[in-house]
Amino acid sequence: MEICSFYSTPYYCIVNVRRDVSGNCLISNLANFPILKERRLCSGLDVYRVKKIRKRRFCIIAAVKGFDSVDSGLLSESYNSDMVDGKVSTQDVTGRGKSGPKVMIPSLPCETKGDSVAVVESCLWEWKPKLNVHYEKSGCQNVNSAPILFLPGFGVGSFHYEKQLKDLGRDYRIWALDFIGQGKSLPCEDPTSQSKRLDESEGDGNNVFWGFGAEAEPWAKELVYSVDLWRDQVLYFIEEVIKEPVYIVGNSLGGYVALYFAAYYPQLVKGVTLLNATPFWGFLPNPVRSPRLSRLFPWSGTFPLPANIRKLTELVWQKISAPESIAEVLKQVYADHTTKVDKVFSSILEVTEHPAAAASFASIMFAPRGQLSFKEALTGCRMNNVPVCLIYGKEDPWVMPIWGLQVKRQFPEAPYYQISPAGHCPHDEVPEIVNFLLRGWIKNIESDSSVALPLLDSQESVEYGVVKDLEFVHQGMKKTVKVQFYGSMTSQ
Repeated sequence: MEICSFYSTPYYCIVNVRRDVSGNCLISNLANFPILKERRLCSGLDVYRVKKIRKRRFCIIAAVKGFDSVDSGLLSESYNSDMVDGKVSTQDVTGRGKSGPKVMIPSLPCETKGDSVAVVESCLWEWKPKLNVHYEKSGCQNVNSAPILFLPGFGVGSFHYEKQLKDLGRDYRIWALDFIGQGKSLPCEDPTSQSKRLDESEGDGNNVFWGFGAEAEPWAKELVYSVDLWRDQVLYFIEEVIKEPVYIVGNSLGGYVALYFAAYYPQLVKGVTLLNATPFWGFLPNPVRSPRLSRLFPWSGTFPLPANIRKLTELVWQKISAPESIAEVLKQVYADHTTKVDKVFSSILEVTEHPAAAASFASIMFAPRGQLSFKEALTGCRMNNVPVCLIYGKEDPWVMPIWGLQVKRQFPEAPYYQISPAGHCPHDEVPEIVNFLLRGWIKNIESDSSVALPLLDSQESVEYGVVKDLEFVHQGMKKTVKVQFYGSMTSQ
């Protein structure tokens, strides 16, 4: 179903109507309505009763407040909305409604045009023996500004936040982290002895898969690239490098880790922003949470890799690390195919050529789940009053809008911005909008809400939501993107 767009009242939804429900009709009007069974269309306290009579559908408008007349043509639109547990649904607004005048927002700074751009530094931090963590930082001169830590998605690293480092680094202190086992945070030595060559006929020392040996080195005996390892990595990074509570922004897997970390250590988190966060991670049971069940799986991502896993990894890795496979994935996750992804593509390809990359991939895929589910982590953040902001690309083929709306339902006071068109990586595809929203949300938190949330100009907007067209200059041309804000009075 698609949605009917109404702007005369704050919000609308469609719900099933019990057959014994009847209302007092104050105003009657008949209109064609493409719904297969009796339903109710609600707007605040107003009620629109819809019923099916034989093969024709009619809408009887009743208890309409504040209307002198009703355009029945509006009711011929279609809907994209849900009703869960008797609560009002949020919806995408398309159809005939207008989102008002366009809102001009700043473009990204352009170095070639002489704009001021934050200097990005590439750094290494030795966390554990043989495990150096790579990260990038900017804005160190902004000593009194809010600190922000960016966590990457699966298969990428800090390079995916270049547009945030250069832009937001002009106002804030920014760090972007590579998770251990990804990006440039791969081990500097082979975690196993006598690793296997990709091509045994080559004797020059190249094309070797680290981690494919018969025995783990002492420093790698307990190593497994799990969400709990990344939680601990973030903990020590904040304590030893940043040295103060931070705002954490995470995309995809990074969003999961950000929420997971905040649930454990809320005192170190000023707020969490989820960018199309994956709502689950890991396939195998957690040994702490499910000790008996976990014993049924003899291997859970540790080193060395079992022989059958090594063979499987070789086959899978040769396929997914191929340049054409990487290009195809990027094509899937970016809704706007005019977005330049050359740097992202080359950076991902460089990571796949590291000798430890294949075994690290296998360890990640077979690592156990975290001790908290995504939903439990979200509950923990809410109980500890950790501010959460949701920014989701609508055209994401993986983490589709339904996942973001479920988070909004569980955390109704969290501001939720849906961007269209945008895919799985809105921070790279429409960085102008993500940076604009992040700036506004942080100002709102830092000011104890005396500064309004971005795009909102009234309390009614906070409660019921708005839709606005944001315009900016992108790659030398004007671009318009629709952003919908879901208010606190709506849940799905």
